Amino acid sequence: MDVEQPPARAPGAVVRVAAVGDVHCREDHREQAIETFAALRGRADLLLLAGDLTTHGEPAQGAVLADACRDLGMPVFAVLGNHDWHVNRHDELVEALREGGIAVLEREHAICEVKGVEVGIVGVKGFVGGFPGSHLPDFGEPLLRAVYAEGSREVEALDRGLREIALCPLRLVLLHYSPTLETLAGEGEGIMAFLGTDRLAAPLREHEPTLAVHGHAHAGTFSGTVGSVPVYNVSVPVLGRDFQLFELSADEQAAAPIH
Repeated sequence: MDVEQPPARAPGAVVRVAAVGDVHCREDHREQAIETFAALRGRADLLLLAGDLTTHGEPAQGAVLADACRDLGMPVFAVLGNHDWHVNRHDELVEALREGGIAVLEREHAICEVKGVEVGIVGVKGFVGGFPGSHLPDFGEPLLRAVYAEGSREVEALDRGLREIALCPLRLVLLHYSPTLETLAGEGEGIMAFLGTDRLAAPLREHEPTLAVHGHAHAGTFSGTVGSVPVYNVSVPVLGRDFQLFELSADEQAAAPIH
């Protein structure tokens, strides 16, 4: 397995977080998936899966990922992506994933203890909506306004979750869609509105989590920022490897500002 190691370990309690998006599991790649994820054992303390877990959202495809994650010996958190919604078998897919010990976060937060450190994770899929020059407005046909409203629900859930984990030493945001144009650099300008929205950036700026990861943009760029928050596109095609490994020092991370 190819995992990029950070250049140096931070002092104090260090939590190793592996992250990846767009693994697109399917049944004919079962053995490959199991082998890939098994190689992560002992190299990370926590795993984040940034959506597009399956090829089309079939429960059997979710079961492939569940089998690959079942015995990793670490907490595994995931959000769904657009591919995971394609056949609209949401409940069955989520059940298959959870049977493998994968905690699927849907506008939710979770807190787990790793190496004696409280790690807070907020998971929202995010949504389309655009960036400066391509914003979808809350105006016009009801169907378009419904898209805007769906994005609003994602933004509100992200804000709410970050408030709930504000006192955790490490605070992680898990998305599928991007909150910034910086990690979309390389994608065609004509599709930016479908790759994410900077409306997701406002809660990041306000609450200043440790980092945020997303997927979805296969031709994008690995790193960017929203204010002081590092944002990473961990889509497999962008990484060019199986996982990205972050080593996070709890001793260096301040609590979030309380508003």
